[in-house]
Amino acid sequence: MFGPIKPVRRIYQRIFTKDKDLVRAIAGIIGVTPDNIRLYKLALTHTSFARQAAAGKHETNERLEFLGDAVLGAIVAEHLFKKFPYEDEGFLTEIRSRIVNRESLNHIALKIGLNLLVKVETSSYNNRHKSVHGNALEALVGAIYLDKGYDRTKLFVLNKLIKPYIDLHSLTTTTSNFKSKLIEWAQSQNLDIRFEIVNRKQQGNTTEFTCEVYIDNKPIAVGVGLSKKKADQSAAEKSLEFLNIS
Repeated sequence: MFGPIKPVRRIYQRIFTKDKDLVRAIAGIIGVTPDNIRLYKLALTHTSFARQAAAGKHETNERLEFLGDAVLGAIVAEHLFKKFPYEDEGFLTEIRSRIVNRESLNHIALKIGLNLLVKVETSSYNNRHKSVHGNALEALVGAIYLDKGYDRTKLFVLNKLIKPYIDLHSLTTTTSNFKSKLIEWAQSQNLDIRFEIVNRKQQGNTTEFTCEVYIDNKPIAVGVGLSKKKADQSAAEKSLEFLNIS
């Protein structure tokens, strides 16, 4: 009657060992031992993996991503508000958007090793690698907020993400409005310029836009982004490089 106990015990030991490894990995990233490991498992579960692993209703990191996006934005906004007391709302909005945009979050997620923990279906990763890790980072922020509260989350964002990987001096002394700069140059040269979205590529919930810049109806450069605005900026930046405009 006691025969099944050992196999069951081995199963629980394997589960416990996996959880212990994940707890150790998460603690290494966030700087504190997590209490509710389930939240972090969920934060690291991409929609594609959940759909592949379970039929019907499945839990993914999308809700935590939604929460984490809001919490991250609030923390960064508060930090900038205090650091730049004499700057206006437009400046603060621009710097915040450059810190929390998808490319920046993806870069930071890779730097802290989050890509090694995210569960994602392989083919989806290949197609959507530009957003998977940034989304997971936002979900991680949401998980920390629910598990540890706002103050601990704020410490994580500022000490583990912003200070090590964001160069505020560089962000505040360089312009990202390449489109305006290119348009001003074209107008000064009496040249016609237009930005045209030439392709839209849908990957799940993400749309990748391709923009092409034409000057006097001649194609100059192509840029890609996860919004029309970002595609325009990317194409404008490449056009400035091509035209050697500093």
